[in-house]
This record gives sequence, C-alpha cells and structure tokens, in this order.
Amino acid sequence: MSEQVSRFGVTELEELPEDLRERVGVIAGKSGFVPNIFRALGRRPAELRAFLDYHDALMERSDGLSKAERELVVVATSGANHCTYCVVAHGAILRIRSKDPQLADRVSSNPWQVELDERGRAIVDLALALSQDSALFGEPDLAAARDAGLTEDEIWDVGAITALFAMSNRLAHLTALRPNDEFYGMGR
Repeated sequence: MSEQVSRFGVTELEELPEDLRERVGVIAGKSGFVPNIFRALGRRPAELRAFLDYHDALMERSDGLSKAERELVVVATSGANHCTYCVVAHGAILRIRSKDPQLADRVSSNPWQVELDERGRAIVDLALALSQDSALFGEPDLAAARDAGLTEDEIWDVGAITALFAMSNRLAHLTALRPNDEFYGMGR
C-alpha cells in the first residue's frame, strides 16, 4: 500500500497559519494525531477555514439530532459515495459516539439494508435519497422522514450534513486521501 497521504501533498501542522494551527492543534490534542484531511486541505487555508466553520456549525450543535445521529448521516453518505477516508474517519467517531463497535461497519458497507430503529432508518434513508440522485429528491422523502418523527430542523440537518459530506467525499476522491492508521482501532 502506498504511504502517500494525498496526491497533492500535505501541509504539516506547524506550517499552517496561526489560527488554523491553533484550531487543528486542539483536534490533534484530543485525538493524539492530526487527521489527514486537515493536512491535505491545509494547502488552501481559506478553504480549510470554510470547511471547518461549516463542519462545526453542523456537527457541533447540541439540539436536534444527537452527535451519534449526525455521524450516522456522515457514515451512510460516505458509504453510499464509496469514500474510504470519510467512512474510516467518521466510522471511528460513530463507534465512539454510539458506543456500538459494529454500527459503523454495518452502515458503511450497506446503508440501504442495515437494520436500524425507525428513527435511525429514517435518517439514513433521507441521507441516501439526497446523496444518490438529488434531482429525484422530493416530498415523498420528506414525508417519510416526518412520519418517522423527524422535525423540520432535523430534516434540514440531515440534508445539510449529507451535502457537506458529498463535497468532502469528492475532495477525498480528488486527493486520493488516505485515512490515518489511528482511526482503524478507535472505538473497537
């Protein structure tokens, strides 16, 4: 296996502008390593800032979807989009937040058939409907989510997280981004 992290190279933590060095440094301090996505996007600091700002606005909210449900959206979307980096990285976070060492693997390998409770199934189905053929997305998808008890804000969050990670998945494909080895053992 190639040791290359990104086909466009990486920027190390100490090479980032001060504000990003501090922000990514906090993440690295908590996890014990710098996730490769930040090293890859660091070559374009304005884009890394925008990515982190939107990511945090969606993923760090304390109302509506739980943090585990937010990660469920990421893993389902990334699995459907065949994004190894995001499946591995966010699969680790989902394992930790859900306290279920198998959930991320089951969701990422076949999000269409994984057994979930009604709410989880509605969240995954909504993310899949939007991520797979967004031109066909419409009222029936929204009605199914509402029937399962999702609020308008939760539906918006599922959609916005799906959209952000559709972009993130494509950036990972563009860069041939390799997951950090540390992610594989987390939450197991």
